[in-house]
Amino acid sequence: MRPFLDVSASLTGRRWTGPTPEADRLAEGMAQSTRLPLPLCRVLATRGIGAEQAQGFLSPMLRDLLPDPMTLRDMGVATDRLLRAVRRRERIAIFADYDVDGGASAALLLTWLRAFGLGATLYIPDRIDEGYGPNVPAMAQLAAAHDLILCVDCGTLSHEPVAAARGADVVILDHHLALESLPPALAIVNPNRQDEDGTLSHLCAAGVVFLLLVEANRRLKAEGQTGPDLMAQLDLVALATVADVAPLVGVNRAFVRQGLKVMARRERPGLRALADVARMDQPPTAHSLGFLLGPRVNAGGRIGQADLGARLLATDNQMEAAALAARLDQLNTDRREITEAVRAEALAQAEARGMDGPLVWAAAEGWHPGVVGIVAARLKEAANRPAVVIGFDGEEGKGSARSIPGIDLGAAIQRIAAEGLIVKGGGHRMAAGLTLTRAQLGPAMDRLAELLARQGAGAEGARELRIDSLLTTTAATIALVEEVENAGPFGAAAPAPRFAFADAAVSARRIGDSHLKLAINDGSGPALDAIAFGAFDGPLGPALIDPGHRRFHLAGRLELNHWNGRTRVQLRLDDAAEA
Repeated sequence: MRPFLDVSASLTGRRWTGPTPEADRLAEGMAQSTRLPLPLCRVLATRGIGAEQAQGFLSPMLRDLLPDPMTLRDMGVATDRLLRAVRRRERIAIFADYDVDGGASAALLLTWLRAFGLGATLYIPDRIDEGYGPNVPAMAQLAAAHDLILCVDCGTLSHEPVAAARGADVVILDHHLALESLPPALAIVNPNRQDEDGTLSHLCAAGVVFLLLVEANRRLKAEGQTGPDLMAQLDLVALATVADVAPLVGVNRAFVRQGLKVMARRERPGLRALADVARMDQPPTAHSLGFLLGPRVNAGGRIGQADLGARLLATDNQMEAAALAARLDQLNTDRREITEAVRAEALAQAEARGMDGPLVWAAAEGWHPGVVGIVAARLKEAANRPAVVIGFDGEEGKGSARSIPGIDLGAAIQRIAAEGLIVKGGGHRMAAGLTLTRAQLGPAMDRLAELLARQGAGAEGARELRIDSLLTTTAATIALVEEVENAGPFGAAAPAPRFAFADAAVSARRIGDSHLKLAINDGSGPALDAIAFGAFDGPLGPALIDPGHRRFHLAGRLELNHWNGRTRVQLRLDDAAEA
């Protein structure tokens, strides 16, 4: 198939690909039968949505997509145990991971329990001192003072720590990849258990917790009682789903769409305070969850006090929320500075090693374990390869790994852990963590690269840039952008549609250190505003800042820019090629 607009090597070295002829035919037929705009129909067709499914896809209803919680193994046992603890007013502890998914999962449970007048002990391990997941001393200590321990977003691989919780029942609510043998917990609800069918494998931990509470409320209703309002808790599920980069498909898409509506009401003190310190002056979007709110909730677990994010999400006190949000905002600023220093060192090291193999990796003494995951994501984006970044403290190193679509990184890391090449490791398809010694570093990375190569990592040719449709600048209207937004939210496994504009004149000016503000005109009408963030960190800025008489094909994502009371369409530029 010929490259889209004959772009085989863009300014960023990518090959542009467009809709197949079959998708174009489907889109044209859909536009005729549904009266929807053709560009929107092209977006739907490339996502496998037919004309008869279009309206349902554009207006997904949670009640239609919500799975029966009881399809998950151990759900009945877990629900019965939670309700028994509520009825008997038992002592409950929540052991949560230190990221957004763990914090949101804990907050869901704390909020639900508060409706019954019950509190719970929140325990989140310190990333540096304790590491990820339950540990023996903490679980033994919690078991001595509690009747029920709920492990959220962790615990699936924690055999010894769960066994150490003598005297208390342990229920695990998780989504990380499981081994064949499971810890000795009372119940393990996890769609990624090996004895599950994988239908709900896309859920994050907060989604699993939400299903548990749905089942609990259903049982309460059968007994003539009214459970807490769960629809009001979907802001937490949406935040966790986006921040944990869970695929925005199926019920996850409905979770996020409905959760954004709940969040827009600004009823949760913690999220209201966080939105204010993040200077969010527009209704929340999936982008703002992933890039404004999520990083701030994460900041406590990365470089500060591990439980700050969960406490912020769970609090019903506005003064406490404001104080926690301000602290997290400052920690996030500090985190960005640390991240940039590590990113520069890691990128230089990875480039020196070579970034064209199946795996890119970097490791050094003193890199903060709270930022290695972010840096791994940056390396992954730079190389289009799975990436691992490890920070050593003496002889032991803790690392994070990030993957690309189609490569199951979590399974590969579990494999090298089972082979004894690292101390421990696990995760899911797109993200994982690992601990290893200095002596293990070289052999482990070589073996991991071998396993990833078998899955096809590094075998691809020129990177492709997927284009959904060709537009003229006059067709890029506010109405079209609003119609396209109905096909969202956009994120993991559901990328925002990308539109191309052909043979356009460009005028540009630099803003800040590395960004570019543009006006593009293809002759069809008024110019279209565009912005390219980080343009001078790559080839786009130097090429477009002084275009001369050259004309360009441009590709990017349309968005609405609200400024000084006016709303205008803006192109967020991804790539360009000389026309």
